Parts: sequence; structure tokens; C-alpha cells
Amino acid sequence: MCGIVGYVGPRPSQDILLAGLARLEYRGYDSAGIAVIDTEGTLGMRKKAGKLSALRGSLGDHGLPDGTTGIGHTRWATHGGPTDVNAHPHLADQDRLAVIHNGIIENFGELRTELLAEGVEFLSETDTEVAAALLGRAYVDNDGDLTAAFRAVVNRLEGAFTLLAMHQDHPGLVVGARRNSPL
Repeated sequence: MCGIVGYVGPRPSQDILLAGLARLEYRGYDSAGIAVIDTEGTLGMRKKAGKLSALRGSLGDHGLPDGTTGIGHTRWATHGGPTDVNAHPHLADQDRLAVIHNGIIENFGELRTELLAEGVEFLSETDTEVAAALLGRAYVDNDGDLTAAFRAVVNRLEGAFTLLAMHQDHPGLVVGARRNSPL
């Protein structure tokens, strides 16, 4: 079980994401992270093992640049231990795409093997990073259409899950999907 939140609106997203995660921390206390697309259209991300207070401390006086699109996650570790590298969001497409996830992708091992054979390198032990890598590849294959790429990836995943994603090429857009899991 994890807590996920997304925001698109007129206000700076960092504080809104952190407030949302504070309400959802009971759903995951192993790590927390946020990603924001800033006003220049660049994706910034910060994640930290431990409770939400560890992420807040990491942001301290040097938060992410202001942006009005963002996603956030509190993690209850299922695949991979509670470490900084296993925390969400996970990035893909040259760190321009961020993905968060609640649930379990049952066929992640098979998908990971496929991606490893194609030369994809993984940093974490999570099923979420596999979904992010698939989405990064599908984004390119779908000529930068994030919604079409997301649909293609979700159709390949098995299990009960909720995913949220955003790409710096599409500020103002967060895509999401769920299968047998709340959104």
C-alpha cells in the first residue's frame, strides 16, 4: 500500500504535494518523494528513504523550483527495500518522465528481463522502475503522445495497481490509470 498524489493547477505544486502526502503518510512510511515540472518546463525530483519528515528535511531551504504540475508518493516497500534509490518517483526518457505507483505489477520480472535484453539499465529493485522504463520507450514509439504511451504500457501490466506519470514536454498534464486499486 502506498499513497500517491498528483496536482495540476495555478499554485506552486511543492507545498500542495507535501500536504497531500502528509494526509496519506499512513499508507506508506518507508520513503517519500515528489517530482515537479518547473516554470521553465524542466522536471525536478527529490526522494528520500524514511518518513515524510526525511523528504521535508532534504528539501529544506533548497526545495525544487516552482512549478504548477507535480506528483508525490509515500511508499510501503513491496519490491526492493526501503532505500533512497527504491523510493518513488522513478524517472525515464533521460530523466524527463516521472512515474509513481501503488500496488504490485505481477509480471514485472518478465518485463524487466525484456528491457534488460534491450540494454535498459536499472537503478532500483522496484516494479515501478520497470513501468517507468516501459513508458519511456512507449513515449518515443508513440511520437511523444503521453496518453497513447500510457495506454500501451498499462495494457501490458498485470496485477492490481494505480500509476501516475508526467513528462516535462507536457507541463500541465498528469496521466493516471488504475486496475483493481483506488485512484
